Amino acid sequence: MNVDSVKQPPSGPRAELKRQAIVRAARELFLRDGFGVGMDSIAAEAGVSKVTVYNHFGSKEALFTAVITSALDEPLGHASSTAIEALPEAEDLRAALLDAARAWAHAVRTNKDVTALRNLVVAEQHRFPELGRAWQERGPEGHHPAVAGALRTLADQGRLVIPDLEAAIIQLYALLVFPHMVFSSYGTHIDDDLADRLITGGVDMFLAYYAPRPASDTGK
Repeated sequence: MNVDSVKQPPSGPRAELKRQAIVRAARELFLRDGFGVGMDSIAAEAGVSKVTVYNHFGSKEALFTAVITSALDEPLGHASSTAIEALPEAEDLRAALLDAARAWAHAVRTNKDVTALRNLVVAEQHRFPELGRAWQERGPEGHHPAVAGALRTLADQGRLVIPDLEAAIIQLYALLVFPHMVFSSYGTHIDDDLADRLITGGVDMFLAYYAPRPASDTGK
C-alpha cells in the first residue's frame, strides 16, 4: 500500500496560509508560462519547499485544479457571495436573485484571468485528461458551495422544490453565466442589453421551474 496515496494534506492556520500562497504563486505562473511550469518554480514563487507543495496538493494536476477552482469561484466569492447566501432571508426572492445574478455575471464577463485560465484548461485537456477528471470529482456543490447552501436552505424552507440539487446548481450556472463563458472563449462578448435580458429570463425560468405548485395543481 502506498502511504502517500492516503496521506492527508497539512491542516491548521499556518498550513492554510501556505496553501493560499502556493495557489497564488501557481496561478501567476500558470498564466504566464502555461501548464509546463515546473513545481520548483512554483515553490520558489510561493516561498516554500517543493516538498511542501506536494504535501498540500500531491501533484501538479491537483494544484492546477485548485487554481482553476478558486479562480472560477472568484467572481461569486467577491461579487455576489453575500447576496447569494442571503437569498433565504430575502422577502422578494426574485429581486434578490436578480441582483446577485447581475453581480455574478458582470464579474464573470470582466475577469480576464478567469477567461485565460479556462482557455488554458481547454488547451491542456488533450495532454492531461486527469484535469477534467479531477474537476468532475469535486462536483457542482464543491465548486459553488454558496449557491448549493442557498438552494438547499430555500428548499428546506419550502420556497423552492429542488429534488436534484446537483442538477439545479448546473442549471442556474448555465442560465446565468455559461453564455458569457462561451462567448469569451471566442474572444467576443454579449452586449449589455442582451446580457440583462438573459439574466432576467434565466432567473424567471429557474424560479418558475422550481416554484412550489399551488394546492389546486396537486389535486388537493
